[in-house]
Amino acid sequence: MTTQEPGWDLYRAFLAVMEEGSLSGGARRLGLTQPTVGRQIEALEQALGIKLFTRSQTGLAATDTALTLRPFAENLRATANALRRASTDASASSHGTVRITVSDVVGVEVLPPILTALREAHPAIKIELVLSNRTQDLLQRDADIAIRMVQPSQAALIARRVGAIPLGLYAHRRYLEQCGMPASISDLKNHALIGFDQETSYIRNMQKRGLPLMRDMFSLFTDNQLAQLAAIRSGYGIGMCQEALVKFNPELLPVLPQAVTSELETWIVMHEDLRSSERCRIVFDALVSGMSNYISKDN
Repeated sequence: MTTQEPGWDLYRAFLAVMEEGSLSGGARRLGLTQPTVGRQIEALEQALGIKLFTRSQTGLAATDTALTLRPFAENLRATANALRRASTDASASSHGTVRITVSDVVGVEVLPPILTALREAHPAIKIELVLSNRTQDLLQRDADIAIRMVQPSQAALIARRVGAIPLGLYAHRRYLEQCGMPASISDLKNHALIGFDQETSYIRNMQKRGLPLMRDMFSLFTDNQLAQLAAIRSGYGIGMCQEALVKFNPELLPVLPQAVTSELETWIVMHEDLRSSERCRIVFDALVSGMSNYISKDN
């Protein structure tokens, strides 16, 4: 173990190898050679006095110590990215990069026209778009702005509620012609249902509010909302869908619209430290306006 503090480049190599599972994969991600990444991993192991990886039949396996270090290294990466974004075109505050995190369905189905209008109005602003259902930690600056479906509780965050997105059960016309329209909630057990794989706190809260869907009822399990939407569109079965998206899919028909309803509370969230950033305020306001219009058109 050395007394010199390891540099960020070493931790960056560590994360790349962790996520890719091999030195060659980590090197491709970073645009470096495999020997260079190998030397960086060795240097980090020597600096920390620990073993980070062991060889396995499928590549490199992270040690228990490496798994413990991973979230701290991810925080370093988030901080480094935030520093880079903050320093981008500092001389022109309406220039630079803003990082947005949003769920996959909203990012793919809803945001593109909103971001297009933003680019046309402010072409000097660049967007980093993270599609993830994981709640990104704005306090750690994993992202600058988030579109969230739960109200944030942290006092250091600026949050604007833009409305609630209605949800309902839908199925493709072809599926309903083949299998029939359920007449009641109890009839759902005789149908191919599309639903979640891992139960989350959000899903449990929806169930407490009366959503009658449980995991053991499903025929297709996936936590990827885009996969759920694609399965509904293809005629696989019945699943939950944002009502606004159905307007672009006339072959999708409502199922038990009076008996099964829910909604997604929608918030645009930003760290209060970014209040003075003009480009972040521009993007924040554009998201508030765009998402508000998307929701109001459905109501």
